[in-house]
Amino acid sequence: MMRKRFNISPLSVALLAAAFWLAVPAPGARAQEPKSQFTVYGFAMVDMGYDFKANDPSWFDVNRPSKLPSYSGQYGADGRWYEGVRQSKLGVKGSLPTDLGELKTIFEFDMFGVGVDAGQTTIRLRHAYGELGHFGAGQTNSVFMDIDVFPNCLDYWGPDGMLFFRNVQVRWMPIQGDTRMTIALERPGASGDAGNYADRVELGNVKARFPLPDLTAEYKLGQPWGYIRAGGILRYMVWDYTPLYPGDPLDLSGHAVGWGVNLSSNVNISKDVLRLQVTYGEGVENYFNDAPYDVGIAKNPGDATKPVTGKPLPDLGITAFLDHTWNEHWTSTVGYSNVTITPTDGQAPSAFKVGQYALLNFLYSPVSNFMTGVEFQWAQRQNNSDGWTVNDYRIQFGAKYSFSQIIGG
Repeated sequence: MMRKRFNISPLSVALLAAAFWLAVPAPGARAQEPKSQFTVYGFAMVDMGYDFKANDPSWFDVNRPSKLPSYSGQYGADGRWYEGVRQSKLGVKGSLPTDLGELKTIFEFDMFGVGVDAGQTTIRLRHAYGELGHFGAGQTNSVFMDIDVFPNCLDYWGPDGMLFFRNVQVRWMPIQGDTRMTIALERPGASGDAGNYADRVELGNVKARFPLPDLTAEYKLGQPWGYIRAGGILRYMVWDYTPLYPGDPLDLSGHAVGWGVNLSSNVNISKDVLRLQVTYGEGVENYFNDAPYDVGIAKNPGDATKPVTGKPLPDLGITAFLDHTWNEHWTSTVGYSNVTITPTDGQAPSAFKVGQYALLNFLYSPVSNFMTGVEFQWAQRQNNSDGWTVNDYRIQFGAKYSFSQIIGG
């Protein structure tokens, strides 16, 4: 019987050899170079609820003690229903291997308008940040704050006494991982309260200036039971006075040093997490989640040239929350937060002094990408010296639909 013969050309042999050589890595070589990876993530969320009292209408869907009325009837009658989707968020994270290490990037925004857009549903940048090796730059969470203290709650704004500020910065991370150390130079900024002298024309010629960045640092010690963390900040604030006319004898210029220390921790208790934080400082109110001015006007008797001056306001923040897991579908959060400001003698009697905040919720997740629940919130504002105290009570409902998709890698 004749056997069939297969004619293989020299070109085919060369192509087969090349394919084999490309497919099989050389001894000791990696089979494939690591590739870049992107993760698109976010959620659509709807909030609705009933505010039994009244607050600043620009902040209708959050419970901020500083936005409660400072006198009777300031924001109208009590009792309001609200709905919104402003918590909804979209983000992209990137990871790219390089010869200098992993290049990480994040770009994220939500729809919660603040500042000139307060009360609006509009795009707001949260993170625009990248890091390579031990260095990072861009806008992200301040090194002074600890994001892991934020509890699992429906209220977008959350505890008033915790630090919460996303800031533009450049950072150095000499120690990374569960135990870490970070030092950063952050964009400076502060606000002032002219108090009882706010209508004086002379103060209209006082302008803030920040010649140096804010210096922030943290050290976090990771442990099997959780972690303990210390953060700090040092800042320099200047205000300049422009004379009203030639020979103006007044000189209301001045400067102040702001500083703060923050101690925080997460303690793992079975399936629960206890989130704790205490912060104390002067002139660092804008790093708090809900606090007013950094500098207050103070009387300076006996000095005709400088009858008033600025003083960094002392601030104390306390936060304690427990995230409890009932089972694979049900969780609850309960806790309390407080921020206390020490006003100056030049601030108005109605100036903000103490804000208290507490909540309790029950959240249900029937599947991994969906959550709904109900939350009761309480907030209280106490004024400086006029005896005014006001409470707010809210019931909030929420539904959250999450997504995440990895591309590449």
